[in-house]
Amino acid sequence: MSQNKVVAHYQDGQLFKGTTHDFIPNKNFFHMLLRDTRPGSPPVKLGITGLKALFFVKKYDGNPNYNEKKEFDPARLSAGRRIKTLFKDGELMVGTTNGYQPSRSGFFLVPADANSNNELCFVMTAATREVSFI
Repeated sequence: MSQNKVVAHYQDGQLFKGTTHDFIPNKNFFHMLLRDTRPGSPPVKLGITGLKALFFVKKYDGNPNYNEKKEFDPARLSAGRRIKTLFKDGELMVGTTNGYQPSRSGFFLVPADANSNNELCFVMTAATREVSFI
């Protein structure tokens, strides 16, 4: 079974880093094997209530000095609709989506910046202040 390297970021600031293989957007919880646990440790059960976003990442810690670009590279093709997402905490993400609908609990977003540490992210609609197509 495929393991995804993820960071679960909650609206209250809590962060959980590890791998998951059972995140499904319409379920109320998923399991994560935390990155610093001993081999054989059981995964933790995380709820989606209060989740800001689930980030599917290249590296757990990324590069804290890197400023993610908020525009599209005109030389790079992008699939999906271009979208700008402003979270309630002030973070801005720009990327593409194939499934944003305001009535849904969340949507997947692929960052516009190919050098982002985030490969994909599931944004919780309740954690956003403004979402608009660009």
